[in-house]
Amino acid sequence: MAQLEKISYGGWKNCLKLSGDGLELIVTLDVGPRVIHFGISGGQNLFKQFEDQMGVTSGKEWISFGGHRFWHAPEVFPRTYALDFDPVEHEWKGNVLKLIQKTEAETGIQKEIEIGIRDKTVFLSHRLINRSPWPVELAPWSLSVMAAGGRAIIPQEEFKPHPDVLVPVRPLVLWPFTRMNDPRFTWGDRLITVREDAKVDGKQKIGMRNAQGWAAYELGSDLFIKGISLIPNATYPDMGCNCEFFTMPGFLEVETLGPLVTLEPNAATEHEEKWWVISNVQLPQDEPSLIAALNPHLKSVGLPVIKA
Repeated sequence: MAQLEKISYGGWKNCLKLSGDGLELIVTLDVGPRVIHFGISGGQNLFKQFEDQMGVTSGKEWISFGGHRFWHAPEVFPRTYALDFDPVEHEWKGNVLKLIQKTEAETGIQKEIEIGIRDKTVFLSHRLINRSPWPVELAPWSLSVMAAGGRAIIPQEEFKPHPDVLVPVRPLVLWPFTRMNDPRFTWGDRLITVREDAKVDGKQKIGMRNAQGWAAYELGSDLFIKGISLIPNATYPDMGCNCEFFTMPGFLEVETLGPLVTLEPNAATEHEEKWWVISNVQLPQDEPSLIAALNPHLKSVGLPVIKA
């Protein structure tokens, strides 16, 4: 059974530690909300923390803090970068922690995140509520800022030879600053990997329609797997992306998005994720061996394996 404990953390006096099944999360209540720490109990923090921003509770410009955050897409300045320095309310009911952000003055949107732990799985439901008097088009967008030194692992669609299938299976979306020859990318046959590398300067981002139901981040001997969904025939932002990845020296973001919707006043839309962490994992670099090592872990959490 999950347990909740009020603690101070990283310079913030009011945080909550949610733990259970060998997992632990720390969320901020003075700002955010952020899941500022996540991992195996007593183990490393899989999420990036910006040390110069820890404990900060005010400012005139949005700051990341690190951790896992919740935005609404598409990304537009200044709407996306609404300040989140206000205290966060919370409810603890039935082993589910509900975080309630104050309605954004700039947008009229209120954000809620519900978090629960059971069966060694973290369940997250991200909710956007339109508190403005007019309809708003948006999409829920959850971003996990992963700690430096790891690599994201992204499944390709199942291979089928020409001419068995003649229609495309998914978009791969690039930004104006994306360089496909950047050494942090590996464009494999069954997998795409993106490394965080402090020695390689510049920002990189890719997005895609990911129907395989997961993306992962390897950090040391820990494997973080994020379960995601794709709603058939729904319209997703950014040319059809439900999954995006951004990196620059110091961190890498594993991002998922829900469909674009038009929210009427007081209506809500939700976006769900599942998180798993598998410890003591050794993953090879070459793709065939990597697939062979990954598949048992995917199967263990109920996700489809990668077909060779």
